[in-house]
Amino acid sequence: MRHSQDWPAYLAARHEAATHPLLERYFAARSLSPDTPIAKVPMVAMDMETTGLDARRHGIVSLGLVPFTLSRVLLAQRRYWVVKPRQPLNRQSVTFHHITDSQVADEPDLEAILPELLEALTGRLAVVHYRHIERPFLDRAVKARLGEGIRFPVIDTMSLEARLYRQPLWARFRRWLGRPPVSIRLQSSRARYGLPAYQGHHALIDALATAELLQAQIATHYHPETPVGELWS
Repeated sequence: MRHSQDWPAYLAARHEAATHPLLERYFAARSLSPDTPIAKVPMVAMDMETTGLDARRHGIVSLGLVPFTLSRVLLAQRRYWVVKPRQPLNRQSVTFHHITDSQVADEPDLEAILPELLEALTGRLAVVHYRHIERPFLDRAVKARLGEGIRFPVIDTMSLEARLYRQPLWARFRRWLGRPPVSIRLQSSRARYGLPAYQGHHALIDALATAELLQAQIATHYHPETPVGELWS
């Protein structure tokens, strides 16, 4: 396993310790072995828009989920929610996601959609582009509402790009050539694989973009038999 976190043991322990029924059901289904070939793993791409970048001070505004496998994107099962954050929207974040106060005024709190959200995540490995947003934001939001947090393994497509293009030797070579670091942002990463440009900062569209990016990454740099433990974080 590439990463030191023993996810199967952690998830089993969380299942034993969970007291809220929603989290007990969620953790009961998390038995994926790190040796499982990625081609056999059911996945769900997840993206969210937030009121800022600090999970301790900011909240979730929208979430998008797109279930997929290496060979198929299940668009018919996509899910998208706009929720009313407990933290106020700010002008800077609105310029990115274009979700305004009037649009969230009549939307539910995240707690109202948690049953649907957790059901859609259950039994699937989450795939995100930059895990330091989706995982901590969801963990803190769930803990604030259910009294228990939720952590889980993810495949981070940004991290996979960083393994290729942000290694010290590669970075030094680019500096020697006078070139800037390779961008590992979502749209820049997609462009390297010939994937089309999509509108950014919409949770559902970015989730779809992330699913397609992982499919391209595996096809280009890995193999369908690659153990999922070499990819997750």
